[in-house]
Amino acid sequence: MKIIILGAGQVGGTLAEHLASEANDITVVDTDPERLRNLGDRLDIRTVQGRGSFPTVLRQAGADDADMLVAVTNSDETNMVACQVAYTLFHTPTKIARVRESAYLTRAGLFDNDAIPVDVLISPEQVVTNYIKRLIEYPGALQVIDFAGGKAQLVAVKAYYGGPLVGQQLRQIRHHMPKVDTRVAAIFRRDRPILPRGDTVIEADDEVFFIAAREDIRAVMSELRRVDQSNKRVVIAGGGQIGERLAEAIESRYQVKIIEMNPARCRYLSDTLDSTVVLQGSASDRDLMLEENIAQADIFLALTNDDEANIMSSLLAKRLGARKVMTIINNPAYVDLVQGGEIDIALSPQLATIGTLLAHVRRGDIVSVHSLRRGAAEAIEAIAHGDARSSKVIGKPIETIDLPPGTTIGAIIRDDQVIIAHSDTVIEAGDHVILFVVDKKYIRDVEKLFHVGLSFF
Repeated sequence: MKIIILGAGQVGGTLAEHLASEANDITVVDTDPERLRNLGDRLDIRTVQGRGSFPTVLRQAGADDADMLVAVTNSDETNMVACQVAYTLFHTPTKIARVRESAYLTRAGLFDNDAIPVDVLISPEQVVTNYIKRLIEYPGALQVIDFAGGKAQLVAVKAYYGGPLVGQQLRQIRHHMPKVDTRVAAIFRRDRPILPRGDTVIEADDEVFFIAAREDIRAVMSELRRVDQSNKRVVIAGGGQIGERLAEAIESRYQVKIIEMNPARCRYLSDTLDSTVVLQGSASDRDLMLEENIAQADIFLALTNDDEANIMSSLLAKRLGARKVMTIINNPAYVDLVQGGEIDIALSPQLATIGTLLAHVRRGDIVSVHSLRRGAAEAIEAIAHGDARSSKVIGKPIETIDLPPGTTIGAIIRDDQVIIAHSDTVIEAGDHVILFVVDKKYIRDVEKLFHVGLSFF
């Protein structure tokens, strides 16, 4: 696939890295020559320096025969104009734009071919807000992912000493919970993936990914770890777009405080939010944190744009007694360094956004793609089309499907029913199939499984 990416920042660079390793023809456009040089030195891609909304620059990048334009510069306006130019002059089939400003996103009818021709809108702030909201709803989870509109969920937890299943084989789950059907999809032990089998023994500190129907998630979590008390008090450092959206989404269910440095922004947040308490000051101010009883906080969230400020305020909050600490880290190199120590969860906006983009780039009918363990593996939701003659998966029990190495099928969503995958489960046309791919070099092979052959009409 020939893809033009506008913007060589964190999102554009991470996306180029994912796609270049999957045999795509990638061209990255940016105004910053140093960013382009760094990407070009690391990846097998073309780079073009210039403003991505200019017709001449798009033509130089290969827009005449490009399959897709992904506009993820820091400017909403540049992204939108680039999609308009690609549609009008080059008839680019698929146009994806990152639009951050809610003033654009709330206008119905703005993004269609009669107005601004954007096929897929990506709002990183909304993606990250939803991601954090799910983590708050499930105390103890490291990652929570929705499939088929939330009918099934994939949850990552760390197995703790004393958990009922620690030291036991996976097949014991059925004995412990005879009325709950679940499947352990992947296990990471000391940063290495383990393909789970019935005789696999769960060890303390394993990172366990399991899938189940939404209503069964809490029961399964309680088998793998001590049940954390529910969250009540949430403190947010940073009243930017993510901080504001998150407070707005959760303030009706939790006691929420926002700490924000900018006085004008504080006034705006006080006027906009209903019950959230807005404090002007720095989350790195020890006296302010003590005064606001940070030791009583169930969750402290550092959501500013400054990685170093987020890390330092998180370490301070944890040291002063906050029960759980989550931190946004924009620099991917920092994420693995800080997670799991004083900081409980490090959130990467780029990886959260990349999954949404990858779902539109993958071949076959891929509904969603999610990065697991900060990009080490992927969970994919694909729809099975065709019939027994034209499809490699329809009408076959899972044990007979030729899955690529390191790939497992975790669950099937059929209409409103969540079916946990077992060896004799048969896939039918229209099923949403949830797959886990530990070795990403086999992504293309997974996609080919869901291609429909020529015999299907």
